[in-house]
Amino acid sequence: MKKISVSLATAGMFILGTGTASAALLQEEGAETSKAFTQVLKEQFIQGGPAFMGIVLLCLILGLAVAIERIIYLNLASTNSSKLKQQVEDALASGGVEAAKEVCRNTKGPVASIFYQGLDRVGEGLESAEKAVVSYGGVQMGQLEKNVSWLSLFIAIAPMLGFMGTVIGMIQAFQKIAAVGNLSASLIAGDIQVALLTTVFGLITAIILQIFYNYIIAKIDGIVNDMEDSSISLIDMLAAHKK
Repeated sequence: MKKISVSLATAGMFILGTGTASAALLQEEGAETSKAFTQVLKEQFIQGGPAFMGIVLLCLILGLAVAIERIIYLNLASTNSSKLKQQVEDALASGGVEAAKEVCRNTKGPVASIFYQGLDRVGEGLESAEKAVVSYGGVQMGQLEKNVSWLSLFIAIAPMLGFMGTVIGMIQAFQKIAAVGNLSASLIAGDIQVALLTTVFGLITAIILQIFYNYIIAKIDGIVNDMEDSSISLIDMLAAHKK
């Protein structure tokens, strides 16, 4: 019985040691793979040439900065408009226009700002309030779309810069062929590879920024639709309150 216990303990230690060694080996292989990927990416970037690859990288960095800033702004601008409309309606019924304006002051977002402008002009008439809502809605829409045009510019420029680098690389390759007078694949393979790398990185940059751009545009459309629907609801509430 004692021998069996010793054998089981030995086997357990062997299995535990083997498992630990395997885990360490897998972790080491994963680190080597990650290192190899980043090293290859760095080498390919350097081979593409600093002139065009640097500009493409700058487009990626600036585009990501604009995209992150817009995403943060739009998320902060998103509010629960249904809850706000109910609060404004209750405030109008209980405390009048001033109470409703106070609710809008304490609420962030473009919908609350539009509500405040409409409530502030309601004393001049319902038509004046409606004009204020429409005008300030345009102002808020401009704030939502701020800097988005720069993002679309980077999306367009990045692949174009990549293509330009490719064309220049091909021109250099053909100039080398003309100078040597012999069409050899090994002679121009390196130049063509470098030329194509700029296109690859340009397309990767455009794809990444395009995903962010589509998300931002969808977010803006959702907020604008919410603003328009809420503006109509506000005018209806003001008309009912006037009666």
